[in-house]
Amino acid sequence: MLTYNKNLKQRAQELRDNMTDAEKCLWAKLRMRQLNGIMFYRQTPIGEYIVDFYCPKAKLAIEVDGGQHFTNETAEYDRIRNEYLNSVGLRVLRFTNEDVLKRINSVAEKIESEL
Repeated sequence: MLTYNKNLKQRAQELRDNMTDAEKCLWAKLRMRQLNGIMFYRQTPIGEYIVDFYCPKAKLAIEVDGGQHFTNETAEYDRIRNEYLNSVGLRVLRFTNEDVLKRINSVAEKIESEL
C-alpha cells in the first residue's frame, strides 16, 4: 500500500472542489469506470505529493499540466516528483491542458493503451 502525508488530505479535497477545466474534462472520461471498467481516483495524496488522477489497479498516475509546468523550476520539481512516483512503482502520464481540452479522445486512447 502506498503511504501518504495525512496533512495533504484537506488540500486534496480543496483541489477536488476546485478542478481546472482540463481536469474536469478528463475526469468526465475517467469517472465511473468508463475506461476499460477500471476505477480512477482524483487528487490523490501519494507520499508527499498529490497526483491529479490515480489508478491503483494499473499503478498509473496521470498529471494534467498547465502553463506553469513549463518553467525550468517547475520542470525540475516535476522531474523529482516523477522519480519519486516511479520509485514507489507507479508509471506517470503527463498531458497538457491543451491536449486534454482539444484532443480528449486521443488522450483517452493513450490512457487506455497504458491500462
